[in-house]
Amino acid sequence: MNIKKRITSLKDELIELRRDFHKHPELGFKEYRTSEIVANYLEKCELNVKRGIAKTGVVALLEGNVPGPTLLLRADMDALPIQEENKISYKSVNDGVMHACGHDAHTAILLITAKILSDYREKIKGKIKFVFQPNEEVGGSKVMVDQGILKTPQVNAAMGLHLWTPIESGKIGVKAGPITATLDVFNLEIKGKGGHTGYPENAVDPIIAAANIIQTIQTIQTREISALKPTIIMFTKIKSGVKPNIIPDKVSLEGTMRYLYKGGEKNEEKLEKRFERIVKAICKTYRTKYKLKFYNENQPVINDLNMTKLVRFTAEKVLGDIDRIIPFMSTAGEDFSEFADKVPSVFYFVGAGNKEKKSCYPHHNPRFNIDEDAMSIGVEMHVRSALEFFNK
Repeated sequence: MNIKKRITSLKDELIELRRDFHKHPELGFKEYRTSEIVANYLEKCELNVKRGIAKTGVVALLEGNVPGPTLLLRADMDALPIQEENKISYKSVNDGVMHACGHDAHTAILLITAKILSDYREKIKGKIKFVFQPNEEVGGSKVMVDQGILKTPQVNAAMGLHLWTPIESGKIGVKAGPITATLDVFNLEIKGKGGHTGYPENAVDPIIAAANIIQTIQTIQTREISALKPTIIMFTKIKSGVKPNIIPDKVSLEGTMRYLYKGGEKNEEKLEKRFERIVKAICKTYRTKYKLKFYNENQPVINDLNMTKLVRFTAEKVLGDIDRIIPFMSTAGEDFSEFADKVPSVFYFVGAGNKEKKSCYPHHNPRFNIDEDAMSIGVEMHVRSALEFFNK
């Protein structure tokens, strides 16, 4: 079978699947319609399908004719709480919910991949687990791992891809080592004493403390940590007050910290400790008190060297030009890390940015869209990488 010709013959089906998922987006752990379509499709491919893993997750097993290792291929299915602004025929019909990160395309890509690879059973010396994961945005992979997704049969390696509009269509970004960032979320509450804005001396103002914390925290990135160790601390939510002439008694702050290294290396102060040191000092200065909590959402994805070489080898075949394979890392979080932490894995980015097709908006933007031609590259990468894995 000619793989490129087979993919070309399925391109309309690939696009139709993606646009259907895009039009009917569902939030994490609520992908009921999506998972039903996925499971039914995989059953028609004569695969062993399990539904309801991690609530809405779907797993299909392809068994080759010869015993061997098990490879996991993963796609994420969840959408985001964003109101879509695109003027397209397949615009989201669900108010306030949108596929603004490409997961609709990832799901379609893996379905077509499963369909093609099911015709290659005689060449597969082992097994392939096609994993359709819920809730990537908030750690759905950990739930799947906790429920035994890497067992029965035992997974020996894993692969995942992400369509990426910051990369030009026709290029692939991959490198060994860290490729996505650690993602920590923080919740900070600053407590003061409410009062009248005409008599601020009788109150304890938490807003001025919050303003100084927001400003001073930025020195962690620019004055305490090397520029060679990328670190991003973002305040994204501030809530306080009920009326212009009332000094509030508290301020709530939320945000994220992202970094491409392990905190506290070589006896360095951990990022969380640096953060709290500044908060504590400023709150003492402004006579306020505080409560601070950190939540880890994702660890960094660390690409295995040999799996990365395999993907680079495949990419050169697919693209026909080694110069279109670029070393790339992202400060976005990615919960594929739960798989990569347990088995040799590789995660890579398939360029989907094209200004002429208006697929140049960043991820999580209400006008996000992809160059659908990139999906065929994604399918071919999955198919050829899987076959190459079993060849080696």
